[in-house]
Amino acid sequence: MTAEPTTAHSSRWPVPPQDGYTVDDLFTLPDLPPHTELIDGSLVFVSPQRDFHSTMIDLLVTGLRSTAPPEVKVRREMTVVLDRRNGPEPDVSVVRAEAVTGPDVTRYQAADVLLAVEVVSPDSEARDREAKPHKYATAGIPHFWLVEMTGTDQHPVVRVYELDPVTKAYALTGIHHDRLKTGVPFPVDVDVSAEALKEL
Repeated sequence: MTAEPTTAHSSRWPVPPQDGYTVDDLFTLPDLPPHTELIDGSLVFVSPQRDFHSTMIDLLVTGLRSTAPPEVKVRREMTVVLDRRNGPEPDVSVVRAEAVTGPDVTRYQAADVLLAVEVVSPDSEARDREAKPHKYATAGIPHFWLVEMTGTDQHPVVRVYELDPVTKAYALTGIHHDRLKTGVPFPVDVDVSAEALKEL
């Protein structure tokens, strides 16, 4: 009995085009994993969520929706089209209500986004802290929040940024440890303490 010849493993991953992917590809390529993002023409696959990431998103979405005026909507994990080569998926977005045209919406344009929020995960630290804020600012999104877990006590901290129209970059306007209270993009008052997270 002879061993059967081994054949090269055929990859199911799509081969990227020479100039990289576009946002259109992001929505037409078959069988992409959930929450795939497009950054600089490259597909980015996310790791499974940790509990902190999931519950922090829930806490912020609930808190934002409790005070959001009718002219805005709060959405979680929806693609935002920044340009033809960038379609990241903020963990939380505040969008203009008129951009929500129906249940089949799969993406929002940067011009319709007032706030993008990223909850940092170990596999996405560089993207969440450097690449995405720069791209959101360049696209003109006026507000950005960065949420991290600090210290051994696993305490959430929310850094709040506002777009400087002169430099086209974000400026830090506040660091919130227990209570997130700000007046922009609308009055917000959310308990972001470790205790509030544990209650979810």
